[in-house]
Amino acid sequence: MINFNTPLQTDVLVVGGGIGGLCAAIAAARGGAAVMVLEKADTRRSGSGATGNDHFACYDPETHGPDMAPILQEYKDSMVGLCLENSLAVRFLERSREIVDLWHSWGINMKPFGDKYVFMGHAYPGRPRIWLKYDGHNQKGALTRQALQAGVKILNHHPTLDLVPGRDGVAGALALNMSRPEPSFTVIQAKKVILATGSATRLYPSAASPGWPFNTAFCPACTGAAQAQSWRIGGRLVNMELPNRHAGPKFFARAGKSTWIGVYRYPDGRLIGPFVSKATREVGDITCDVWNSAYTDLLMNGTGPAYLDCSGSSGEDLAFMREGMISEGLTGLLDYMDKRGIDPAGDAVEFMQYEPHLIGRGLDIGLDGQTSVPGLYAAGDMVGNVRADIAGAAVYGWITGESAARAARGSLCQEAGPPWVKERAGFYSQFAERRQGAHWKEAGLALQQIMDSYAAAGPHRKRSATLLNAGIKYLNDLRADAAREIRTDNAHELLRAAEIFDLMDNGAAIMHAAKERQESRGMHLRADFPFTNPLLADQFLTVRQEANRVVTEWRKKR
Repeated sequence: MINFNTPLQTDVLVVGGGIGGLCAAIAAARGGAAVMVLEKADTRRSGSGATGNDHFACYDPETHGPDMAPILQEYKDSMVGLCLENSLAVRFLERSREIVDLWHSWGINMKPFGDKYVFMGHAYPGRPRIWLKYDGHNQKGALTRQALQAGVKILNHHPTLDLVPGRDGVAGALALNMSRPEPSFTVIQAKKVILATGSATRLYPSAASPGWPFNTAFCPACTGAAQAQSWRIGGRLVNMELPNRHAGPKFFARAGKSTWIGVYRYPDGRLIGPFVSKATREVGDITCDVWNSAYTDLLMNGTGPAYLDCSGSSGEDLAFMREGMISEGLTGLLDYMDKRGIDPAGDAVEFMQYEPHLIGRGLDIGLDGQTSVPGLYAAGDMVGNVRADIAGAAVYGWITGESAARAARGSLCQEAGPPWVKERAGFYSQFAERRQGAHWKEAGLALQQIMDSYAAAGPHRKRSATLLNAGIKYLNDLRADAAREIRTDNAHELLRAAEIFDLMDNGAAIMHAAKERQESRGMHLRADFPFTNPLLADQFLTVRQEANRVVTEWRKKR
């Protein structure tokens, strides 16, 4: 058995030190709680917001006026609107300006144009703009400083392997100390736990470079840990069956398409979309938000490739675009273009649709971020019924931090379930104790093959009951084989092995939910149910484990 360190205690434990986790930690600490953050990497440079961001969804009464209704409608119609729950969307918008003001006071420049907040990008001509343009290149460092100043204890290089159930709800977490090559375990007892581990990447083969799993548009270290850890103790997940696919430059997987100031064209120069003929910094070409599958569709029907053409943009807008790319964290892309002599003023850039990943699909939360497990909260990209990406993580991180701190007052830590801890520690220890075995990458590639073959996401790929049944069977076989055969040499490899099992749990939840959703919606395309059922428009599908069986349930949107 891998060695255990001295157990730790805290009022509020935050799992994940990204945007949502740090905002939750600061809010909880300001609410009077003792707070600890467990982070897989280093909070100064971790998560999908590691190197920056430049758009923040926000309702600003000074800009938008006193009526929030048009902004709410724009939010619902945006690229993040498919799985929005109205009550949570309203709560998010109500608190968004407050968090923007806080960020600006902390040294994250939310007003890069002067004294006012400026909204641009991801917008239709003549419609309200809800995405605040900001300079987030330093956001992780600034949030880390604020957390430390608030008294938050940060344990970097301490990924959480499992939540620990107590007598009534969650009692803490089992963490892996990977600050040294030799791994060790640490049990943290907590009154309340906030999950903020980000999206789930690496479930499907990389569209940009199959076989090279870390070339992804989002943080490749985000592997659905929150969904998996909640799933294993009976937590309820929502909208897992509805795939999400982002887009960006071909083969160079980087998000941030709204930072580009150009229009989308066919190879013969025709516009792909009807919205604008010339892009500006205020209103770009929103075609790819509306027709997300355009890049794939054009390849499949032979009319592509799809190009982003910035040649019609002014020199001032192109310089502005370059600065925006720095704010967005696209410095690697800029360096590559500079070295290769690629100039967007004269060179069209081919775009592509990236592989499916889970963002805005996952834990089912209430208004204050509570999950279905008592004492467990969630915020960020792994929440399944509200999504606003960076902004959603920040705002709902703050809401859950406040809520968890209030709930922790006067309560006691539960005993952190020794039988469960021993069982899970033994499961992970076996990989480090084997003298020979398979590498974690083999299991990871096998998982991607299964997901791509039996639970594929659209466009041009379909699911069915027969495919999903086969996929569930093969996934169970892979899990058993991987548990018997994976061998690790150090703490880093042990973490990667644990990630694979988290991803397998996400895959299982996806397949069971996809089997239950007997219709086609978004990029969930069923060959055996090719229509969209209007009776399900106001319904969410949830999935959970109970007594070693999978339970799927429908509920009305709130």
